[in-house]
Amino acid sequence: MNELLSDEDRERMNERERKKAEVRARLEAASAKTSKKKGFMTPERKKKLRLLLRRKAAEELKRQQETKAAERRKVIAERTGPKKNFDDLDERELTELCKTYHKRIAELESAKYDLEYHVSRIDFDIRELSMKLNDMRGKFIKPSLRKVPKFGVKIERMLLNARKEVGFTVNLKSVKRNQLKDQSGDQTSTPEWSWKKDKDQSASEPNEQEVGQ
Repeated sequence: MNELLSDEDRERMNERERKKAEVRARLEAASAKTSKKKGFMTPERKKKLRLLLRRKAAEELKRQQETKAAERRKVIAERTGPKKNFDDLDERELTELCKTYHKRIAELESAKYDLEYHVSRIDFDIRELSMKLNDMRGKFIKPSLRKVPKFGVKIERMLLNARKEVGFTVNLKSVKRNQLKDQSGDQTSTPEWSWKKDKDQSASEPNEQEVGQ
């Protein structure tokens, strides 16, 4: 069959095969490069994603703050009413307006007190129920530990070590030397019931008689 083809047809077929081989080689090289990648999330994509999430979180926070501010302004406008022009009011109208504002403030303070009392009662009930629940489960709330300064602990430890080094002689009662001498003199004197004392007295009586003669 190749013999029946002309030289031009043969060259055309060879050129087509060569192009197919080049395309196949490029596809294989591209697939090899994609397989060598660690994953879809490259460091650059991770960085862009973090920046996008931060920007979105900041926008959401700003939107929430604006919503709260708008609600606050709306509530204040509803409670205070429209702004009044005090320049056009006379003394009687100003007095009536002050009384109205004073009455409104008293009502709001009363409502505030009632709400605070209601909230405190709810908190007390929650604590009581929590304690009962812990008792039923056999768990106890750990008490809050008081912080002890390290300096005071060090001083107490130093005093304790000093007492140990000195020993028991610190607690002994001091005795004067004169008291020791008196006690020793009393011990050397002969008691009245001793026979030695009678013997000494009988020996001293003849000597006194001789001296008298």
